[in-house]
Amino acid sequence: MKEYGIFLKLGFAMALLLNGSNRVETEENMASTDVVAYCGYADCIKLENEHTRVILGAHGGGRVLEYSWKGENVIHLDPSQNGWKYDPEKPGIGPYGGRLDIGPETVIPKHPDLWLGSWTAEAIGPGAARLISVEDAATGVQLIREFQLDDFSSRLTCTQIIRNHSDETKHWCHWGRTLAQGGGICVVPLTAHSRFPNKYIMYGPGPVMNYRPNDPNIRVREGFLEIIGTPSFPKLGMDSYAGWFAYLMKNDLMFVKRFPTYPNRVYNEMAGLTISIFYYENQFCELEPIGPMEHILPGKSVSFTETWWLLPYKFPGEGNEVDPDEVAQIMDRVRR
Repeated sequence: MKEYGIFLKLGFAMALLLNGSNRVETEENMASTDVVAYCGYADCIKLENEHTRVILGAHGGGRVLEYSWKGENVIHLDPSQNGWKYDPEKPGIGPYGGRLDIGPETVIPKHPDLWLGSWTAEAIGPGAARLISVEDAATGVQLIREFQLDDFSSRLTCTQIIRNHSDETKHWCHWGRTLAQGGGICVVPLTAHSRFPNKYIMYGPGPVMNYRPNDPNIRVREGFLEIIGTPSFPKLGMDSYAGWFAYLMKNDLMFVKRFPTYPNRVYNEMAGLTISIFYYENQFCELEPIGPMEHILPGKSVSFTETWWLLPYKFPGEGNEVDPDEVAQIMDRVRR
């Protein structure tokens, strides 16, 4: 068997161990919560267990600033943004980090108070915290993000709650926008009856949505779509209902996202996407689960949960010889 497959199986065994098999839960080995300074920000919240650390920041939108396993942070940050805070009198930036948002992107009003503004943060239990936005006038909603780190594994649940504080029904959707370290390989399981002839669309040039792209760095085989390098245009969209994808990274980690999908509901991103990937050269890769259209009555809330994992996986060498079936076998055992 090839070397990467052997390493993968070793990683899978380790993942089972980190899931808590044969571990006894005690106060000493439970996930902890603390307040720390990080990236130029005071009062960030740290969630930590034996191998995994999560840093949450509320100063420039509610973001994940670190998601690391054994000291390897998979979140892409720009040191020049350290300590940056939103000033409505000055041009804004696109903050890096483990971001979340709401959509659909082409019709939702601009909402800098949600995307860039100062939030509040609070610990809500061992290994758990909450980030809370202002009540946004532009969209009529308030966002609450709750995070829970598992006691023994890298599993991090990220729940975004959309609360309608207006007097009108709102029709927004969840939109994950996590920036991961660049240069990796995306593995997306495909499901039957895709509306796209090549199983994905490519945005660009300009406002064009290319529904028949042909890119040498994107391939479809054995029921999986793989992005193995920088595509011709960075933004891609898929309509898979498998409810997960994996991002294989050069630091020998696999960043996994699991999320619910709803084949019988309307997805109101323009192309009806369940996933978008923004693969920007070797700098970063934006991993984007997309939720269905919600009908949020005045005073009511809806939620959407992404479950994240970090698992050891030897990054493929020359030729990018990924075995998607082995990735899928790991996913069969990594549950929500």
